[in-house]
Amino acid sequence: MADDAAPPPPEQPAIPSLADLQHWTAVFGRAQQMLLEHGFAFPADKDAKPAPAGDAATAALPAWADPFALAQASADYWADTLKLWQRFVDPAHAEPYVEPEAQARDRRFKAPQWHEQPVFDFIRQSYFLASEHLMKGVDALEGVEPRQKERLRFLTRGFVDAMSPTNFPVTNPLVLERIVETRGENLLKGLQNLLSDMARGQMTHSDASAFEVGRNIATTPGKVIKRTELYELIHYAPTTEKVLATPLLIFPPWINRFYILDLTAEKSFIRWAVEQGLSVFVVSWRSADASMKDVRWDDYVLRGQIDAIDTVRALLDVPAVHTVGYCVAGTTLAATLALLAARGESEKVASATFFTAQVDFSQAGELSLFVDDDQLELIRTLSAEGFLDGRVMAATFNLLRGRELIWNYVTANYLLGEDAPPFDLLHWNADVTNLPATWHLSYLTDLYRDNRLVQPGSIAIDGTPLDLTTVRTPSYIQAGREDHIAPAESVWRITHHFEGPLRFVLAGSGHIAGVVNPPSAGKYQYWLNDSPGVETLADFLAGAREVKGSWWPDWIEWLRGIDAAEVEALGARVPGEGALPALGPAPGEYVLKR
Repeated sequence: MADDAAPPPPEQPAIPSLADLQHWTAVFGRAQQMLLEHGFAFPADKDAKPAPAGDAATAALPAWADPFALAQASADYWADTLKLWQRFVDPAHAEPYVEPEAQARDRRFKAPQWHEQPVFDFIRQSYFLASEHLMKGVDALEGVEPRQKERLRFLTRGFVDAMSPTNFPVTNPLVLERIVETRGENLLKGLQNLLSDMARGQMTHSDASAFEVGRNIATTPGKVIKRTELYELIHYAPTTEKVLATPLLIFPPWINRFYILDLTAEKSFIRWAVEQGLSVFVVSWRSADASMKDVRWDDYVLRGQIDAIDTVRALLDVPAVHTVGYCVAGTTLAATLALLAARGESEKVASATFFTAQVDFSQAGELSLFVDDDQLELIRTLSAEGFLDGRVMAATFNLLRGRELIWNYVTANYLLGEDAPPFDLLHWNADVTNLPATWHLSYLTDLYRDNRLVQPGSIAIDGTPLDLTTVRTPSYIQAGREDHIAPAESVWRITHHFEGPLRFVLAGSGHIAGVVNPPSAGKYQYWLNDSPGVETLADFLAGAREVKGSWWPDWIEWLRGIDAAEVEALGARVPGEGALPALGPAPGEYVLKR
């Protein structure tokens, strides 16, 4: 009878063929060969044990680790874990569950396999559960100094991001599928990508061959008209018959290349400003080497910004210039304005625009977590030759957005074995500059750690004490609502120190996209609030009106409102046609030095 028939034997796993065995042996052999070629050794003793952990790994629990609180946290975690198990093992009797929107939309898990395949859906939700409890544990700590808690929160979030199942081959369904599909070739390609990045000391974010400075980025026509040991001055060619009488001088940060403001033609703030009828000058800073070991902040103010201001004024025979300071160059511009005020020379600057710049570092965000005695000593060690390798700063900035700028590329480049796609902004981000060691340490100590710039008389330039409350220059202050480098709350505090007419604009997005947002893109938005007496950023937002698109048109309207006088774009308004002959075409030589 059919019912009495013996059940069929269980299906046996397929025995790998000789060809399969040879293929995978070759894959592992090639991987080992790559590691050996890059200096990795394999232990000869199969019984060798790892080195013992340091003292930190075996330290006793800190005083704030209340055993009862830890027990309660452990019980809560296991209770939630049991609920998760029940949802998968016995969904009919499980407690109804609605996944938080932030988890459902997490881009790391956007592939359908993470949601449709039960095993990986369970792995995904288990990860979120553990992450949530870890972060709650930090937030629940009592008796911990606020700064220390912020550091613990930052480190815990970094650990949580690092332990995501997307970062490991055996817990990532996309990687497993790719291994089967390519017969392991993706792992070899990923290993090659990893070893290549280790050799150059920097993670690859963009196809380096896709962009070339002066060919398809930084292409706005202009000439280098001055070169010093600290900077090159670029003058851009006018494209309108008339230009504003007062020229624009832009100071980009020297921790990056200036062409963030001159990416592709469609994204270039510099090209757009020229098209608006401005005579545009840009400082291109020199990347530091050992010869710049004694360069200080005073040099960037005196031999940098004030020298460039006086150069442009003399070249065009104008009393004043409009200025832009981006990030750290904006911080320096504030010091420059205070110094000019102390000297009775404020009239040299008609206006100052600040792109995501801080002067008051009391709420400077997560970057301040990297400023303590141990970190400063580490920087001294890394700066023994008189300059700090730009890759160190790049790694620090990447840590602030580790999920997007580190682990996303670990998965794509090293596990999936993909080639990095071309992306102009990330190409610029990887084009690092070195920093003078003396300046960098004093900047971190005096500003980030001790917040001296907003203490009247605490900092002096060329022997002159600075006081930001003496600055009465009309100022346009732009902040990014999602800025992780210069938080909007920190940028807002400029309004607490300057005394001149101010216009504060809060742009959508962050430190870069919030600035580099051309009107033609039709992206993001910005907020304005013209009400007098607004004291806090929260009050500003409460009464703000939202405007769709780029804030650039608002800025040029504000600039013209200061002085709308125009002149013919002739003579010295043409690069190289005035008293300063052209030394070479834009973007110059310093931007190419590594």
